[in-house]
Amino acid sequence: MTKNHDVVMSIEGISKSYDNGFTALKEVNLDIHRGEILALLGPNGAGKTTLIGIITGLVNASSGRVMMDGLDAIKHQRQLRQKIGLVPQELLTESFETVLNTVKFSRGLFGLPPNPQFVEKLLKDLSLWDKRDNKILSLSGGMKRRVLIAKALVHEPSILFLDEPTAGVDVELRHDLWRMVERLAKEEGLTVILTTHYIEEAEDMADRIAIINSGEIVLVEEKDNLMQQLGKKSLRIELLEPLEELPKVLQNYPVVLVDDGSALLYTYDKTGEEDEGGYSLSELLGILTVKGIKIRDLVSQKSSLEEIFVSLLANLGSTTKESHAKELRE
Repeated sequence: MTKNHDVVMSIEGISKSYDNGFTALKEVNLDIHRGEILALLGPNGAGKTTLIGIITGLVNASSGRVMMDGLDAIKHQRQLRQKIGLVPQELLTESFETVLNTVKFSRGLFGLPPNPQFVEKLLKDLSLWDKRDNKILSLSGGMKRRVLIAKALVHEPSILFLDEPTAGVDVELRHDLWRMVERLAKEEGLTVILTTHYIEEAEDMADRIAIINSGEIVLVEEKDNLMQQLGKKSLRIELLEPLEELPKVLQNYPVVLVDDGSALLYTYDKTGEEDEGGYSLSELLGILTVKGIKIRDLVSQKSSLEEIFVSLLANLGSTTKESHAKELRE
């Protein structure tokens, strides 16, 4: 988890409205810390891509500003463009050009001198070196995604925006990309802003989580703090012999019978000391002993970031948990 709170970019009051009256962003404020991996989470249509488009100069904001290293990123776009890398959702790239020429050309667009050693290292890091003479047209979707990342990094930016970077990528390749991004942040000091529908991606990589819903930032928190503050733990108590019903003495506890009475599921707070009713786990286990209820095994489980995320959106009056869970897995 990053400890560096040096602000590299400040998003101040950014709003975006269209002529048809639709408001995509509403007074978005967000500080981005140097060297962190920030995950921007939200359902489809929440405003993630619009926000990245404004920051990277692809979309005009209706109001507000983006400050980067003391400069207005919108007014000084030319001056700051080399500091920003973008991996878009779309796989559009030069289909009939080779991988190597495509990446070299992207570096030249920023006015940088050739650096064959750097380009070679970058392509090797992305497992693209063996494909350097292949035309983009011949590559798989996952390899095309890697080319987009190479194009975004070849001009040596200090901030990298990844807009759904692993959409359509197989699981193995996805994990490879995560490790590479983590290494860049840790070893190269790269700041990474990631939008994703894969909750696992944010849970695995991010230092901080920002949740955007209906064009508004509704929560920004260190990932570990978020999971500690909002996450619940559950203890599955597997029984030697099944129970027909929950004993009356346990009915005040947040415990339910599951799996045809063969196990108890007990939910408690993040410290593991007390549940919401103020009862302790040790008291529960003591009652089971007194009642002669023998335990086969205990299995502890924390809430996932996905469960926290869906719960937050539900509390904000969004659509049902089921529809969000479906969106997040698409």
